[in-house]
Amino acid sequence: MNGRFLALVLIVAAIGLLHYFTPGHLHFYHDTFRRLSYFPIVLGALWFGMRGGLILAGLSSLAFIPHLFHFFGQGLETYLGELTEITLYLATGLVVGVIADREHRLREQYRRLSEKLEKSHRRLQRETGQLLAAEKQLAAAQRLSALGRLSASLAHEIKNPLSSIRGTAEIFLDEFPPGHPRREFVEILLKETSRLNATVDKVLGYSRGQRADNPEPGSTGEPTTYADPAEPLEPLDRLLTRIAALAANPMGKKNIQYRVHGLEQAADLAVPANPVSQVLLNLLLNAIDAVSPGGEISLAVERRALEVQVTVADNGPGIAEADKEKIFTAFYTAKPEGTGLGLLISRKIVESLGGTITAGDRPGGGALFTLRLPAENFSAVTEPGDDGISDQPGPNRCPT
Repeated sequence: MNGRFLALVLIVAAIGLLHYFTPGHLHFYHDTFRRLSYFPIVLGALWFGMRGGLILAGLSSLAFIPHLFHFFGQGLETYLGELTEITLYLATGLVVGVIADREHRLREQYRRLSEKLEKSHRRLQRETGQLLAAEKQLAAAQRLSALGRLSASLAHEIKNPLSSIRGTAEIFLDEFPPGHPRREFVEILLKETSRLNATVDKVLGYSRGQRADNPEPGSTGEPTTYADPAEPLEPLDRLLTRIAALAANPMGKKNIQYRVHGLEQAADLAVPANPVSQVLLNLLLNAIDAVSPGGEISLAVERRALEVQVTVADNGPGIAEADKEKIFTAFYTAKPEGTGLGLLISRKIVESLGGTITAGDRPGGGALFTLRLPAENFSAVTEPGDDGISDQPGPNRCPT
């Protein structure tokens, strides 16, 4: 069978030879050999069950038969007393084997039960995780629903102050003729007021049940156009310059060094002004919050065959690996006063334009956000437009 069984058979054979070659009058040795025969029987029963115990008991009985020849002339009682040992061998193999078989069956039942319990435990953990995830999604949906109602209410209340701000800005615009150093800031105020007003109109339209005219990507066989034809376009290089001017004040307060790379690659590409500026401004303000005073922020533009890539990098503490996907979910924020909606909204805007936005690590430490927009969905700039935004660097801006 195996090595252990063969070893037990050899032990039984050795005991039988000792019985045969030991003189009959040496009772002490024969008694010792007789008792040693129980060890292979018991071990065989424990290791191989009742069948193994009976086989070894039978072999021990055969090995014990030569010993009986020493008692032929000593009377029937003495001979039968020695013969009883064979019965005890067989009884020992049977009883221990039955107990061992029962123990083996119980162990196998416990093993199967343990496997079932382990499977049930894993299933329970999986279902518990799904339940917790569903509860989180439900809680987030409820918060988003409440936020949507609040947003509609706030949008309605913001309309009138925006109109007043725009009217005041138009009055200021008349006070500063073209070329005046402050006219640039009034024009920025007008542009941002228009952008906010368009955003408010979208929120109010959505709250009334209106939807965008464009279908969801892949819902029809027609080519998908992500950019809204009604959305005003702006050259990407001018948009980036305007974003830098809007963020110049908070960057100046922290003495941040701001650098732009590859701006010339975006000069002939017109992008939807409002959504793209909202995303880039959000990324830039997040970077400003992340870096320490005297830190660095860089923005790089790379024009590719099918897309335009814009990266915003900082030398702040960076983003933990486990948080790189969580930061794009609702209400997840590391800021004490953050809402956890900025990056979520930014991702939705970028996806509505057919692009992607990802978070990664800046070489040398810090965070790196990569914005990719499909170039084919945007227009090429045919004539230089005058949006009133100066190309001069803002405070601490170091174009390269």
